[in-house]
Amino acid sequence: MTTAPTLDMWAFEKQARVAGFVNPAGLDEAGRGPLAGPVVSAAVMLPDTLPVSGIRDSKKISPKNREKLFDEILCHAMAVGVGIVEPAEIDRINILQAALLSMAIAVRNMNQAPDYLLIDGTFTISSVLPQKAIPKGDALSISIAAASIVAKVTRDRIMAQYASQYPEFDFLKHKGYPTKAHKEAIRIHGVSPIHRRSFKGVREYCR
Repeated sequence: MTTAPTLDMWAFEKQARVAGFVNPAGLDEAGRGPLAGPVVSAAVMLPDTLPVSGIRDSKKISPKNREKLFDEILCHAMAVGVGIVEPAEIDRINILQAALLSMAIAVRNMNQAPDYLLIDGTFTISSVLPQKAIPKGDALSISIAAASIVAKVTRDRIMAQYASQYPEFDFLKHKGYPTKAHKEAIRIHGVSPIHRRSFKGVREYCR
């Protein structure tokens, strides 16, 4: 009986360094699907050796462990940047373009410039830097997985703040995603300032 080979989460980072790049960074976003709140991206540059275990796709990690890993990533990363695009801009340029814009902003906000970008998904971003789009990259690249955690925790914290401003929507529970309870709250209370008015499930209630 043969066993499946162990996935090397550092493979794309190693390939970048073999190609001559010194500081590859991973990029991912959180919040493309919600009806409310911003889309948030993170860019993370990790050192060759990382004394942190358990980094993987943020969707496969419990909220408690995400918070723990978030702090550890920020402590040990060479550089981290976050990009935020608000609902009004999402409505203006569409969610795909907003997600890509948030990634570009995240790169610009890094305290140390990368020389190569590993991007979750199938699209590259507007940047002069060499880059590689990796479908399901958050499950394949350690840097992208780290970025997914930073983006997710950052966005969840933003939505927790909005929960106190708009308690009728219970953002703390669903983070703006289109749950049955969230859609019912929109039907009852109408649209808040942080709802995405171009999204189905919201635009029907805009006047």
